[in-house]
Amino acid sequence: MSPEVGLLLVCMLGVGFLAQWIAWRVKLPAILFLLLAGILLGPVTRVVQPDSLLGPLLFPVVSLAVSLILFEGSLTLRFSELPDIGRAVRGLVTYGAVIAVAMLGVAAHYLAGLRWEVALLFGALTCVTGPTVIAPMLRTVRPNARIANTLRWEGIVIDPLGALFAVLVYEAIVSHQQNHAVGVFFALVACGAGIGLFAAWLLAFFLRRQMIPEYLQNYGALVAVLLAFTLSNVMTHESGLLAVTVMGIALGNMRGVHIDDILDFKENLTTVLVSSLFILLAARLAWPLPDGMLWGGTAVFIVAQLVVRPVTVAIATIGSSLNWRERALIAWVAPRGIIAAAVSAVFALKLDSLGLAGARDLVPLVFILIIGTVVVQSATAGPLARWLKVAEPDATGVLIYGADLAARRVARALLEAGFRVIVADEHWPSIQRARMEGLSTFYGHPATAYAERHLGLTGIGRLLAMSPHRERNALACVYYRQEFGRGRIYRLRIEDTHEAHDRTRLGGYLLAPALFAADMTHERFNERLVDGWLIKSTRLTPTFDWPNFIEQYGSNTVLLFGVEERGALRVASVKRELEPRPGWLVIALVPPQRLRPHA
Repeated sequence: MSPEVGLLLVCMLGVGFLAQWIAWRVKLPAILFLLLAGILLGPVTRVVQPDSLLGPLLFPVVSLAVSLILFEGSLTLRFSELPDIGRAVRGLVTYGAVIAVAMLGVAAHYLAGLRWEVALLFGALTCVTGPTVIAPMLRTVRPNARIANTLRWEGIVIDPLGALFAVLVYEAIVSHQQNHAVGVFFALVACGAGIGLFAAWLLAFFLRRQMIPEYLQNYGALVAVLLAFTLSNVMTHESGLLAVTVMGIALGNMRGVHIDDILDFKENLTTVLVSSLFILLAARLAWPLPDGMLWGGTAVFIVAQLVVRPVTVAIATIGSSLNWRERALIAWVAPRGIIAAAVSAVFALKLDSLGLAGARDLVPLVFILIIGTVVVQSATAGPLARWLKVAEPDATGVLIYGADLAARRVARALLEAGFRVIVADEHWPSIQRARMEGLSTFYGHPATAYAERHLGLTGIGRLLAMSPHRERNALACVYYRQEFGRGRIYRLRIEDTHEAHDRTRLGGYLLAPALFAADMTHERFNERLVDGWLIKSTRLTPTFDWPNFIEQYGSNTVLLFGVEERGALRVASVKRELEPRPGWLVIALVPPQRLRPHA
């Protein structure tokens, strides 16, 4: 490999990182910036020409990358979660998805001129949304919890199911194109599914018995996926993608198999693969587009946005608890993402190699739909949600990291004051107690990749880091500083000695304002609660103001929060000394001997 080629590949990785970083900063799906970067580097400037850059390695590289993307996506599907996702989501990911595939296929055939085989494959590829495009949009739109949960679960569940459906449609096309009988198609499906199941069982066998050391488990899983993909293709041509999809679904649903580390590794690897792959594939787009493709693709996008999605949602949500306003917003939001872009490219390459007419039109049509849905919906979903009155007001809710006694009492006080509260912790017994007390909980650290997928932050705008682990508190504060803003994260100090000693004091950029009083620590807060101190909420009046409250309950009372008359939450911290006014609801920690009603 020449130095120029190596430099070009490294620069492409750098551009992928930059696109991901910009997406993180502006809270938009990364796929939009990746595709635009690829178009600029490829068709516009001709800096990157993938066919000459990789030559005969292009097809194997794309195929292996897509196999890993499909495996990672299918690994997140849990059958145990399907009964709990609600009637609307079940409808959207089952018969709703079938309706969407059929209608999108018809639109692609009549409006973009695709052959029926390619049109149906287009429908199967573009019926999916996916969490990587839904999550950033939900953060910007901030719909109510029912809409957010429906869209989030639809994206999580339909991602692997849509990939599986697309693979099956592709296998049917290949069998038909090669003049194979129906029996050959079923044999192909059986081979791919069989190898996928066997590979999942074999990997689970080694993992359960700890026959692979932890530091090699990610490496072993990577080898197993690529081996299953390659072996399946060797045994039955074009069955590899089905094998890795089935392997991921099977492994993700096996009991007693610890796959969290594997999943995290695959997510990180997928981020690199997706970033590079999207730029590479977008750079291959022919420009100008084939005759009629721009207008045909635009027409398909309009039909998908204004007809297909509304009809699908209307049918799939019949009998659900969603009202018409919520259904209307769900019918508008359906951005396409990773699976559609990545899998369409490899399918187009394979079908083109088989000589199928119109295969090359698949990728630009998919990309037009992706760019159209992401751009239009990102710009309009927020105003539409506010017009329909289904958007959450300002994010007033609170995420509390920590579930011990102090955190649970604070969470209960805020909940009773009318704020949405989520308690997160890795300590399962504490989470169990929080659930028994009626608190919304998240089991795990809120700064993990798992939390990014499953922790619904709709309506949440503050972080209180109150766990007994100083470094984990700091991690949560750093992670959510960009999400909520520097002025909306707080932490409860752990020990005075740790804070005072230069050898143990964390850097200022790792810290957030200390909660409550200057001398309040995690240990002292819990000790006072054990000693009988209580968290009391009282509405101040002109005749019973804050000085009267202090006189009533004692000068050692600790002010925790203040809620203004219009409902705004004020957090007491060492950097903000609150001055409660008449009309405020004050939440304070008061000593037991002073607990008596005021006159």
